[in-house]
Amino acid sequence: MKNFLKLIRAEQYLKNFFVFAPLFFSGEMADILLIKNAILTFLSFCCASSAIYILNDYFDINEDRRHPKKSKRPLASGAISVKTAMIVCFLLLILSTAISLSITIKLTLVISIYIILNILYSIWLKHVSLLDVNIIAFGFVLRIVAGAVAVSVLPSKWILLLTYLLAFFLALAKRRSDVILQANGQEVRKNIKGYNLTFIDITLGFLASVIIICYIFYCMSPEIQMHYKSDLLYISILFVLNGIIRYLKLAFVDQTADSPTLVVIKDRFIQTTIICWVSLIAYLLYFQ
Repeated sequence: MKNFLKLIRAEQYLKNFFVFAPLFFSGEMADILLIKNAILTFLSFCCASSAIYILNDYFDINEDRRHPKKSKRPLASGAISVKTAMIVCFLLLILSTAISLSITIKLTLVISIYIILNILYSIWLKHVSLLDVNIIAFGFVLRIVAGAVAVSVLPSKWILLLTYLLAFFLALAKRRSDVILQANGQEVRKNIKGYNLTFIDITLGFLASVIIICYIFYCMSPEIQMHYKSDLLYISILFVLNGIIRYLKLAFVDQTADSPTLVVIKDRFIQTTIICWVSLIAYLLYFQ
């Protein structure tokens, strides 16, 4: 069971909570039907993303065997056979499609775009510098769109923009750890040759600034303040600012090689900023 959980990357399901964002920000979290649709969308994305992870491991099996950490993955280590993994992948894709169809064909279309895009990523696009992190970022945007489609909500342009920027930032930060591994003589993904520490560090600093500025504009936007029926949203800037700076510290000072998901799972400071941010937004939307 442990190897199968590793195969489907269950710990990465944290990313799929983005599908709940449109419902949460709409202020309709009390609607049972909408909550049900959001949960089913989450499950459909979990199945789809797990299938993609299996395909990615299949295409990278030889490369992963030479990697210090990825060599321990079920396919690379031989803990699970390729045939078994492909059967699991096929079943997950069928289950994802069935769940999405139970909600709306539009949701199936969004998830299908996600699947096709990530298959292309696994085969080819991940080897193209910058395009690889753009595909990852767009995957998060599709999660937001899927969540919006499932609950019949028009996603805010601010949410879409900030999701893209944050996902791009985190994906590039992960590339930084790969560059460091390569500098230490370890074999990593081929497209790392298109990056270096100077470029990544400058770009991360730039992206961090853009994210914070965009979020400040979001908080100060008149239509957003009308939606929240409050001018206290600016307080949340403190949590976003500290979360971004903490992540930069982990990347630049602590030189963490963990994926963004594992950083969120492990780091108490970032967990605290997320909990405080969500609590404040929830209070403004639902309890004042």
